[in-house]
Amino acid sequence: MTEPTHQQTTEKIDGKIDGHGGDHALAVAAAHGVDVMYTLSGAHVFPMYDAAVRADPPVRLLDVRHEQTAAFAAEATGKLTRRPGLAVLTAGPGVTNGVSAVAQAQFAGSPMVVVGGRAPAARWGTGSLQELDQPPILAPVSKLARTIPTAPEIAAGMQEAFVAAGSSHRGPVFVDVPMDELFNTAVVDTPDLSMPARLQPDTDALERIAALLAGAERPVLVLGTDVWADGAEEAALRLVEELQLPAITNGMGRGVVPGGHRLLMTKARSVALGTSDLVIVVGTPLDFRLSYGVFGGKEGAPVAKTVHLADSPGQVSRHAELAGSASGDLTLVLDGLLTAVQGQSRRTDWSGWVGTLQETVAAATARDDELLRAEADPIHPARIYGELVPRLAEDAVVVGDGGDFVSFAGKYVEPKRPGGWLDPGPYGCLGAGLGGAIAARLARPSSQVVLLYGDGAAGMSLMDVDTLVRHDLPVVMVVGNNGAWGLEKGPMQMLYGYDVAADLTPRTGYHEVVKALGGAGEEVTDPREIGPTLDRAFASGVPYLVNVITDVEAAYPRNTFGI
Repeated sequence: MTEPTHQQTTEKIDGKIDGHGGDHALAVAAAHGVDVMYTLSGAHVFPMYDAAVRADPPVRLLDVRHEQTAAFAAEATGKLTRRPGLAVLTAGPGVTNGVSAVAQAQFAGSPMVVVGGRAPAARWGTGSLQELDQPPILAPVSKLARTIPTAPEIAAGMQEAFVAAGSSHRGPVFVDVPMDELFNTAVVDTPDLSMPARLQPDTDALERIAALLAGAERPVLVLGTDVWADGAEEAALRLVEELQLPAITNGMGRGVVPGGHRLLMTKARSVALGTSDLVIVVGTPLDFRLSYGVFGGKEGAPVAKTVHLADSPGQVSRHAELAGSASGDLTLVLDGLLTAVQGQSRRTDWSGWVGTLQETVAAATARDDELLRAEADPIHPARIYGELVPRLAEDAVVVGDGGDFVSFAGKYVEPKRPGGWLDPGPYGCLGAGLGGAIAARLARPSSQVVLLYGDGAAGMSLMDVDTLVRHDLPVVMVVGNNGAWGLEKGPMQMLYGYDVAADLTPRTGYHEVVKALGGAGEEVTDPREIGPTLDRAFASGVPYLVNVITDVEAAYPRNTFGI
């Protein structure tokens, strides 16, 4: 699977750009690889649609039922393709409906460009429809948020936006254009459409980290989303295999070390991170998911040394106590570290440590097998994964949108390839899944696309199944339906001895909603029927929802509540 990365330079458009503002914006977007525009119809941005229709080749217009879906789809496109996705949102509520997706992109480092409509400049201050100064709203959750004031400035402004979104550290960029200027025409020189050069790491810093690694007795490597986003998955696997270094993956780092690999220790995560003496974290922040960068200290082990490797200097942790750090293009960072370690005169033998972790993985796998085959009534959520995982192809894209139900997925779904796992990331935003599934179906047209829904999350976006149907985008949706906000119900009971605002209607017929919108679906209450129902869903060729009624008491056993 070959994917473009920020390292590639877009070809320059010859000559000039001649046309209305939409033509200028789309010419630059297309030059950066955009072939789909996610939107919900709005007059403020009609020139963008006109440009997409008349482009050669045309840019696909993917119109949705709620702007949040368009923005989440653009964010997921950025994750999957590693080039900025494009959402075009009409002025006012169209833009504000997309803010959560922009925030998710900022937290996850997802490259995306959002073009917003804006009230006409000639009418500004007089109270025209949906007149709102939008960039100040988006600025706190964007790499860049600005108004492009005139038609002749649109091409250069869009180039600035795509460079910012696609450069390390990646993220969302918002621009809006006054409606009258978007309709205006201009002739401008084509801007320079090249991307910045790769960031070079500090070789002295890598040498110091190599010395720490060579002397460590129980090292662990953690590979996160930016390893995939930066196109460094081959370098990461090379480091793991050539050094025989035990690894844990998270976010879109999942699959970089393939599921089942002898050095993948995700199932031994607690032991690995709790008793390690050196943890090297690559391409993910040292946040609540990673104990804020504090490792070791369990079972009599001393506190571990922590090293942070990031794709850009601003991503290196400022709150954690670090024994070493380096930043830059992550392929150069990881290959540079490998070379530096191989140049060390002495290295500790880690085979005993690796063996201990492998035994822990084997024991966890045996324990998991009992739940994956559970015959419980109501259905234990783990049984769904016991049936789903064997049916997933190596190139499947799995999209998680939920709390407890998706946490079980993180435990049991180990991708065989990188770039096939989407979840809300550290922002924890529900409602992102349907947009992610749309993006996955377009980006990977030959792959299975599976959307894992908690029943709470399903209620936030299920109407956009209409979009799947209208655009002929088959997706298999699996709902773990326990009739509750499970991520909140258990902790509230623990704290207060009761819970409120945590219950949903039992056995809601989400599959009937999908059928009403033109798709298909079934309810499942017998664990033995999960597998056959999934087979029918995958074979259907239509949007298909498998509504599995699960046990509300079967909560995911978590170690942190994110604080």
